[in-house]
Amino acid sequence: MATQLAKIFKGDRTLWVVLIFLSLVSLVIVYSATGKLAYREANGNTVYYLIRQIVFILAGFGIMLLLVNIVPVVVYFKLSPIMIGVTIFALLVAIIQFKFAGNADQETSRSLDVGFFSFQPSELAKISLILFASRMLSKSQKTDEEMKKAFWWVTGVSGVVCFLIFMSNISTAALIFLSVMVLMLIARVPIKLFSLLAAAGIILAVLLFFTADLMPASFGRVHTFKERIVDFTKGDANAMVGTTQADYAKLAVFEGGMFGKGPGNSEVSNYMEAGYNDFIYAIFIEEYGFVGGLFLAMLYLILLFRGVIIVRRCDRTFPAFMVAGLIVLMVFQAFINMAVSVGAAPVTGQPLPWVSMGGSSMLFTAASFGIILAVSANNQKDKAAPEQLVIVDVPNEDQPL
Repeated sequence: MATQLAKIFKGDRTLWVVLIFLSLVSLVIVYSATGKLAYREANGNTVYYLIRQIVFILAGFGIMLLLVNIVPVVVYFKLSPIMIGVTIFALLVAIIQFKFAGNADQETSRSLDVGFFSFQPSELAKISLILFASRMLSKSQKTDEEMKKAFWWVTGVSGVVCFLIFMSNISTAALIFLSVMVLMLIARVPIKLFSLLAAAGIILAVLLFFTADLMPASFGRVHTFKERIVDFTKGDANAMVGTTQADYAKLAVFEGGMFGKGPGNSEVSNYMEAGYNDFIYAIFIEEYGFVGGLFLAMLYLILLFRGVIIVRRCDRTFPAFMVAGLIVLMVFQAFINMAVSVGAAPVTGQPLPWVSMGGSSMLFTAASFGIILAVSANNQKDKAAPEQLVIVDVPNEDQPL
């Protein structure tokens, strides 16, 4: 039985165990944190969102198994330019759809409605941009001149994609661009070019902050960007007239103490609008305490550690860069969510990967895990047959590590 499962659940076993623990955490805390939402949206059926979360988790595991068992790693190399084109098209359509067909309940162009379902193109961008950057960087490891060309290509395409995301979601645009920058650093982009890009990013952020009041309200969420930084550094003016979401999150952390109130005993979640999503880590600490919060943080650190091991075992640059980029992005997102929940960072709209209440973002996260596990499984297969000549259809441009 164990052998049969191992043949299906290929790849890094520790990573599978981390995913199982994260899934269990997700189920118990989403069920606890959606009580208010259930009474508002599901006629008081508190089991509704638990079942919904189970469906998304099972669908996510199905995506992972599909990618790890059927899709060869080389497919991502070949599809990455197409995926970037699809991503840019989806982002543009989302903006146009919002401008001409948006409804009063929709504040931004984050979601793209394609009729039978909707999704956030920025979630697709997270994967496609990492894959594209990995492809370009892996093809350019021979000379400094090639690396410079790859740097400008990656920077240019990333700039276009992140600008389109920036119009509706500044924090996600910054998260993606930062992850791509780290990936370029891993790929040994010259420090001079990397420093130039970092300096440009800092200057742009400062300019946006100080010129936000001069920009029209229709220009993305620049005003929200400035307000949240001011609220974080000087205190939220809204706290003078009522408790803010950030205040509730801090209260949840305080109430949790060392060992928490116990499963299902959160009180703060009944007053929070995003307790099941952006602030789910705070609700988890309220119920399971500092010890539980530390355990959850450790799961993401283990994810990072296993990602490093998978990268080190790769004998080709493309899969190594691909895993590095996806791991960095997910871990960054996780710790941003945690920092916001405990009041250590300005409020953003980043869910906790594989824990926050599911949706299309959970399926894209599953795709990221599936790609990582596929690379890990490929590494194990190569290691298991050292004497066998394995011919892999990978373009010559992909350089060995």
